[in-house]
Amino acid sequence: MTYTGSYIWSLRQQVGSRTLLVPGAQVLLLDADGRGLFQQRVDNGVWELPAGACEEGGDFADAAVRELAEETGLRVERDDLEAFASLSDPDVHTLTYPNGDVTHCFALCFVARRWTGELAPGADEVRQAAFAPLDAPPHPLHPPTAVVLALYEKYRTEGRFQAR
Repeated sequence: MTYTGSYIWSLRQQVGSRTLLVPGAQVLLLDADGRGLFQQRVDNGVWELPAGACEEGGDFADAAVRELAEETGLRVERDDLEAFASLSDPDVHTLTYPNGDVTHCFALCFVARRWTGELAPGADEVRQAAFAPLDAPPHPLHPPTAVVLALYEKYRTEGRFQAR
């Protein structure tokens, strides 16, 4: 789904650029070598994980599956998503977009190791996408993505769900 006509778009028609509280999902897709899939945004050039907002009638896993497919061309099954963290800290995850819209995001973060399809970045949102080592991601890195990578590392070492 494109931004125009989405749930967030319809809210923006009512409230303008005012801060919206937005539930969504992020996906850390890992290849066989443990590298993560990063994508470079068209609007501001930063690198991030595939992510996006929930839509009416959907849940976090729906958002993860849909956004990964829209932004990368890759498909993951719901059962292959493993929730490892949530990120809702307003100091980290309040975003101001180039058009002035502000969102305070509440993201459920998933890791997935299996997928199908060919990498084909969605041209309307993604300039390019590439796998990179988690300890050497591409730059400039979106600040919330750096936090998510740290949460994932803590999850891996502690074996428990992380929240920030």
